[in-house]
Amino acid sequence: MAASTPAPNEGVPVPDYRLEQELAGAGARTVAGVDEVGRGAWAGPVVVCAAVADGSPAPEGLTDSKKLTPKRRTAMAEALGPWVADHAIGRAEAEEIDELGMTAALRLAARRALEGLRERPDAVILDGKHDYLGSPWAVRTQVGADLACVSVAAASVLAKVYRDAWMADLEEECPGYGFTTAAGYPSPVHRAALAERGPTRYHRVSWSFMDDLPKWTHLRKPKPGPAGQTALI
Repeated sequence: MAASTPAPNEGVPVPDYRLEQELAGAGARTVAGVDEVGRGAWAGPVVVCAAVADGSPAPEGLTDSKKLTPKRRTAMAEALGPWVADHAIGRAEAEEIDELGMTAALRLAARRALEGLRERPDAVILDGKHDYLGSPWAVRTQVGADLACVSVAAASVLAKVYRDAWMADLEEECPGYGFTTAAGYPSPVHRAALAERGPTRYHRVSWSFMDDLPKWTHLRKPKPGPAGQTALI
């Protein structure tokens, strides 16, 4: 049975095809929207989705994942599955983030997502102002693209729903860290579990939160060089 289309979001901008059309007018045959989730979490992977819109009207209510409740995000992801022409998920694990730094880990996850598409895109739209992807991809950055651009909005929702579900699945292996409700972000429950039990193998142990865990600071890994880092914006 097909998922019902989520209701529109009152007062929230409606994404459209203007940016995709602009890039198509410049010669791009396939345009992928890219967005990430999990950059600021203390545990779990950083996840990137690359999505190619099919040119038809988007499911009603599509917007940036942060503007949707968990229930509506899940319903939207179900509606997006048959709507997008193509999409793929890429991820970089906690140990890769510790080894490479966030900028390089984001680049790795994004390239994995783009390489998972059936057809290599001629242009890539990244949400934000920082091009963490770089050559050889033809990148267009756009602040607020997850609100304004259909393919990036779709990528935002698909990445968020994927990562939240993956983190929730860790609850049985890592009970008490609040992964089901906070997805690895520093909630009070997560902080308390870290202080008592220490980091799991899914934690980013090169990060500064380890300095606030006196019992566990011996597990901290050194930070990667500055070339791997970027501000958490």
